[in-house]
Amino acid sequence: QVQLVESGGGLVQAGGSLRLSCAASGRGFSTYTVGWFRQAPGKEREFVASMAWRSDSTSYADSVKGRFTISRDNAENTVFLQMNSLKSEDTALYYCAAALPWEADLYYDVRSYKYWGQGTQVTVSS
Repeated sequence: QVQLVESGGGLVQAGGSLRLSCAASGRGFSTYTVGWFRQAPGKEREFVASMAWRSDSTSYADSVKGRFTISRDNAENTVFLQMNSLKSEDTALYYCAAALPWEADLYYDVRSYKYWGQGTQVTVSS
């Protein structure tokens, strides 16, 4: 069992930066694939970024590539999402998620992730 708690969201002007954190509790977290997803009002939850348990394999949605960076600290059981050059279209509720490594081939699919946090709101003003 893994529990995830996101933090770090807030209101920021376009062009600004935010760093989201996801604190995990539970055994074996360092072996999970972790991902960030987001959901804007009236839209489906979409993939943002993911990192495989080895921490050397990351993936990003085209819309955030070059602006967002996912990282993890296994010793602290924490996953981060550094978001730079934020745009108004990045406004959404951001979720942290964890997938069992053998179920994470489709790392961009919400259905691959077994554990979810409650979300943290990011609002970018233009």
